[in-house]
Amino acid sequence: MPTVLVTGASRGIGRVTALRLAADGWTVHAGVRSEADGKELAAAAPSAVAPVILDVTSAADLAALPERLGGRLDAVVNNAGYALDGPIETLAIDDLRRQYEVNVVGQVAVTQAVLPLLRASHGRIVFVSSLSGRISTPMTGAYNSSKFAIEGIADALRVELRRWKLPVVLVEPGPVSTDMWHGALDQHEATLAALSPEHRELYGQTFENSRKVLAFMQKQAVPVEKVAAVIEKALSARRPKARYQVDVGSRVQLVATGFTPTRVLDAILGKAMGTN
Repeated sequence: MPTVLVTGASRGIGRVTALRLAADGWTVHAGVRSEADGKELAAAAPSAVAPVILDVTSAADLAALPERLGGRLDAVVNNAGYALDGPIETLAIDDLRRQYEVNVVGQVAVTQAVLPLLRASHGRIVFVSSLSGRISTPMTGAYNSSKFAIEGIADALRVELRRWKLPVVLVEPGPVSTDMWHGALDQHEATLAALSPEHRELYGQTFENSRKVLAFMQKQAVPVEKVAAVIEKALSARRPKARYQVDVGSRVQLVATGFTPTRVLDAILGKAMGTN
């Protein structure tokens, strides 16, 4: 059976992907942050899921990773990550560093740790990016920039690994029906509450408008199972594409923004978010 490491498997996309792959014959090493998460996941697929304690920012976890994988790996799904929201002006610099440490540096660190195993097995690398890695929007600049970075890293890595025929694939979902998106409005309110009075006055209208945008996007969110299906396709296709979008809406949005002049796109986003 082929083996795969899925990071961020405690919940959301990672959890559903791990269980889907296990059901379809993969041996899944599921990267989780706690033993409790690992036990819960393993109980759902006891013969095919092997939990691995993996904090992608932990040097000790990363150093131990190849041995924990048993010396063989056919694929890695770099999925671990989270979203930091808020206007750029208001972000705590330590929070911004943490966003990059998890969403960017952690993905590279995991990939570096398992590349010798993947080279030996002629495996492949999948990065779970986002539509937010192709289109940047107000109030999510930190998250956008972390996903833009993953897009650039994957593009470079794909060419660097060509001689060993190791495919590098980006999966780019839009809004997904996970707990992260379900809790987006609560996080939005918490971010607003944490602002200084001055910033709350400056950005109050933007937060009011973004609340409406978030509510609309939650209704457009695709089922997480659909993302897992695309990840499995990226892992199993004989000649995988460099990029996969998950739904028609995302593809249409990419085309539309690609043809829209930056000045016009800025005006549209500004009107939607109350920054004009």
